[in-house]
This record gives sequence, structure tokens and C-alpha cells, in this order.
Amino acid sequence: MTFQSRQTASFPEQHPVAERPDGIASTEFRGAMAALAASVCVVTAGKGKARQGRTVTAAFSLSIDPPTILVSIDAHASLAALMHEEQEFSFAQLSEKQQGIADAFAGKVVPEKRFDEGNWSQWPSGTPCLFDAVTTFDCEVTAEIDLSGHRLFAGRIRSMILDNSLPPLIWHQRRYTSVLPG
Repeated sequence: MTFQSRQTASFPEQHPVAERPDGIASTEFRGAMAALAASVCVVTAGKGKARQGRTVTAAFSLSIDPPTILVSIDAHASLAALMHEEQEFSFAQLSEKQQGIADAFAGKVVPEKRFDEGNWSQWPSGTPCLFDAVTTFDCEVTAEIDLSGHRLFAGRIRSMILDNSLPPLIWHQRRYTSVLPG
């Protein structure tokens, strides 16, 4: 990947252009991505004691028709293998009051205890269903792409719970924040 400066643009000294023949260093890229505000979500799969999940911010709407989302999971994570094997997963966009769930699924709680955080049930499909989230989806995997050490899963929405009255939990500058003022 090569980054080229714009010859016609002049950049003030306080905004230097990052131009490197070998690309941008991963530490610099992480710093830039920290400025990208994102909804905090949890992706889960499995049934019963085989349930697994991770906190993610790399998720977005892919299609309205059919309703489909795209999530990115570390390709070496056991969750990616489980999602591939079962061809389904659930997705929850967390509310501001669910920071404990975000921390648990980000690895601050051992995997066996993560589902002790929050109000969990299951979808008719058997995948985990988190209540009290902004949005919760039950998804069928329709496509997978391996890319740069991650596996992208496209999930067609089979069922949905939505509560627009809840403000979403946001991750920005390596900390939780709010979309609401104050």
C-alpha cells in the first residue's frame, strides 16, 4: 500500500502528510483509528455451554434488502471458527448502561463467566439473545471473507429487537463515551 501526497495541496506544519514508501506503521494506524468513534457491539455464537462472544466495533450495515450486517472477527479466534461451523451468530449494539458487558466480552472476564453479565436468553434459532441493548439481531451467515488476519461475516437478519430510546455505548479515543451532551 502506498500513500501519495497531493502535489497541488499545501499542508500547514501542524498537519503533516504521512507519506511512507512502505506504508503507515501499525502503531500510527491504531492512533488514527482511535479517533474514529464507533458503536460498541457484542457478537456471540453457539448454544448452551458452547456459547462464545467478543466485543467488537468493526461492524456495519451492509444491505437493506435483504437486511444484512457485516462484522469482523479475528480469524484465529475460536469465535470465528464457531460462526463458520454453525453458520449463524447474534449481534447486539450495546447501550450506555452496558459497559460491564462490553468489558466482559473484551476479555476482562474469563470466557466461562461472560454471559453472567447482562440479561441473556436465546433466539428461536438457539443463538444467544441480549436484552436491554439498543439493537439485537439474530443472523444467518450468508458470506465469509478472509482478509488481513480477520474473517468478515455477512449476516442476514432473521429476527430483531430494537429500543431506540436507549443511547448507544460509543468507543472513542480508547475510552467509552456518549453521543449525548454532558
